[in-house]
Amino acid sequence: MDRRKFIALSATGLLSMTLGDELARLSAKSLRNEKEYSIVILGDTHYDTEPASVYHSNYNEKVEWLNRVQRAEFARNGEMWRERCPRMVRRASRLITPDTKMVYQMGDLVQGDCGNGEVHQKMLSDAIDLFKKELGGLPFAVVVGNHDIRGVDAKAVCHRYLPQRMSEELGKEIRKTTFSFNIGADAYIFIDFNDPDDAEVEKLLKDTEGARHTFVVVHGPLLPFDAASCRWFYHGGASPEQTALRRHFRELFAKRNVICLCGHVHTTEFADWYGDGGRITQMTMNSVWANEEIGKYKVVCEGAAQYGERRKTIAQNANGSKLTDETPLFDEYRPGLKRYSVSPAAGSYKMRVSKKHVYIDFYAGDSIDISQTFKLR
Repeated sequence: MDRRKFIALSATGLLSMTLGDELARLSAKSLRNEKEYSIVILGDTHYDTEPASVYHSNYNEKVEWLNRVQRAEFARNGEMWRERCPRMVRRASRLITPDTKMVYQMGDLVQGDCGNGEVHQKMLSDAIDLFKKELGGLPFAVVVGNHDIRGVDAKAVCHRYLPQRMSEELGKEIRKTTFSFNIGADAYIFIDFNDPDDAEVEKLLKDTEGARHTFVVVHGPLLPFDAASCRWFYHGGASPEQTALRRHFRELFAKRNVICLCGHVHTTEFADWYGDGGRITQMTMNSVWANEEIGKYKVVCEGAAQYGERRKTIAQNANGSKLTDETPLFDEYRPGLKRYSVSPAAGSYKMRVSKKHVYIDFYAGDSIDISQTFKLR
């Protein structure tokens, strides 16, 4: 598909989207000519509340270490959603300006672990309703995270409920948890990395050829994280079959020079990788304000030479098992890594998109001023 046809289809598609009162007023001509806009973004949020019995009264994990870890997460979530996270969301609401088209959330919208499908759906619905209320009623697009499908019947509920809810938010029929839409001349491809639908991803890439910018929104990343869960990325398995798929899709994404927006590891990270005949720029976002300290932006790792080194300092997995040596995986990416930084900070983000540039402004915690600006393009 050529660029002119893509833009024409984008305008038609956006006219049918219920993107709030502002977009409803826009004409096809203005959509075709639209060159600059912004999106407010939240990373992982792990929405929950106190007491834990509100959503977790049916929780009944039999594995001792997992029960202990998850109940600690319930306590963490309840404490941070008592006061800090509401402050953060109020700060995010003040990032909305007349050019703000949508709000995105990077997956792990909720904690999950409800032990009951009906309760899990209520948790998803309560979270989206809260964010919609606090963030000006703007269209709210969610990518599926691992917590969003975690618990008894949670996956089936999520796969049924989220497409329905995203259909309402986007004003178009969404049938799967992997889907796409356009804003002006730009393509946004939301990928469910828990259950990769490779045929659908390839179709969406084909359908959006000619886009000005191509954004891939996925909970787990395209480039592996330097973390204990470094294999939790798109086709990140270690088998020969998964390795072949990973490299195949890496090449497809690189040749489209995609910008990846992701979450999962509860850090604010930036990576810019060149290879496979193109470029993948990855921004990892975090809104799990677990303690007051990470409401401040502090870089703990910077530069390609540091990539893969943080994982070596982690003693063991949460279940007590020893970590696998993943040096070859990081060595595969390190030569193409041109920019790289990691901060444990949590907060809210504003992405500014224009013809020539894409920037993300990060606001740590509920800070008034920009904590860091990342130039993605």
